[in-house]
Amino acid sequence: MITALDQPVKPQVFTAVSGRRKTINVLATFLVYASFVVAMVPLVWVLYTVISRGFSALVSETWFTRSMRGILPFDEGGGAYHAVVGTLMQGAVAAAFAIPVGLMVSIYLVEYSNGSRLGKITTFMVDILSGVPSIVAALFIYALWITTLGFSKSSFAVALALLLLMLPVVIRSGEEMLRIVPMDLREASYALGVPKWKTIVRIVIPTALPGIITGLMLAIARVIGEAAPLLILVGYATYINYNMVDGEMGSLPGMIITELNNPSAAGRERLWGAALTLVLIIALLNVFATLISRYTGSKTK
Repeated sequence: MITALDQPVKPQVFTAVSGRRKTINVLATFLVYASFVVAMVPLVWVLYTVISRGFSALVSETWFTRSMRGILPFDEGGGAYHAVVGTLMQGAVAAAFAIPVGLMVSIYLVEYSNGSRLGKITTFMVDILSGVPSIVAALFIYALWITTLGFSKSSFAVALALLLLMLPVVIRSGEEMLRIVPMDLREASYALGVPKWKTIVRIVIPTALPGIITGLMLAIARVIGEAAPLLILVGYATYINYNMVDGEMGSLPGMIITELNNPSAAGRERLWGAALTLVLIIALLNVFATLISRYTGSKTK
């Protein structure tokens, strides 16, 4: 005998939707798409302008193989080899100091501070440092490194200023990625008798590694385009200088500023070429971060 309890329960279908909800849904959808379009318009416009005006310089055969040594402001030719090398060297030195220090601070704030007074002070100082303008960081390095300690203007001083700008980004990105690691993974490791330091090294960091690497690449891309430290701490050189602690050094922001004062057609071409090269370097850093994030970290089966 089949009772009412044996009958399959049909899912209730909600078909009656009020007109007010439909109107709000349509309005919200329209606002989302409109915001996307508004945000994309300046981005596409900037990219189109930089690419259209700087592409001719990039495709020249001397752009990535020659420097501006011996090239007069009104002369044709020359390249950005010296500027690319200088920009990468300054960014690499700043990253070499900022990445280990920033990650260790992130680990302390997430794993060891536990709401302590030192942790709160550190968080407050990171917040303050993240809002410091680049020119203020450059002036601080000038006052400390050059005026007080007596060192000369150099590319290393620029790297120190970039370090101050890069450090809060590294700390914040590393802290956020470490916090999203599930506590269950830590507790499972502790239950097996694994020490805390080894749990952090073998469990927590590999789990958060893709996000950490992305944050590091964004931090590097954030600082390599800064121009204020270059204007204050080092002069622009039209040649390659591998000595980070002495002499002027070329860089892409410095090349842009120099060629901006050049009214010739060749100067305008080199200006937009340097701008496009800087954009491409930042884009490559983001692509590199995406690839590393995809092939690192813990894999799920």
